[in-house]
Amino acid sequence: MEKEIKYHTPQQAFLKARDWCAYQERCQQEVRDKLYGYGLRSDDVENLIARLIDENFVNEERFAKAFAGGKFRIKKWGKVKIKQELKARRISDYCIQKGLKEIDGNEYIKTLKKVLEQKAKTITEKNHLKKKQKLVRYAIGKGYEQDLIFDILNDDSSD
Repeated sequence: MEKEIKYHTPQQAFLKARDWCAYQERCQQEVRDKLYGYGLRSDDVENLIARLIDENFVNEERFAKAFAGGKFRIKKWGKVKIKQELKARRISDYCIQKGLKEIDGNEYIKTLKKVLEQKAKTITEKNHLKKKQKLVRYAIGKGYEQDLIFDILNDDSSD
């Protein structure tokens, strides 16, 4: 079923988009999609995005920092997954790097260890290698770097 488009004038769309962006950080692509959903033409959409950027309602660097920090703290995502998600939202490499710098290195390692410990408690596999394999797959799925995962798992097994 097609979603019905509610048509707005550029001024109405600007006011709605401004409020929407003030509520939560948004990236340009999210705003662009929203404005097209209001039935606007492409030149109107780009003009409104430029205006939202000028008035600091949309800021890609600020979005990347908020996104990276939030996904790491709340969902315990790794840098690989965060980077993929930001790329999917067409965020520049520069802003992605700025966003990833929001994640403290020590906190990152601590979080990965905790993620692995919690997952290990839920795995009933008796075979040590198979259990390790499941942990590695899980952590990769969460977006953590393979070498980091192996370093932590190998450190733990040498205790």
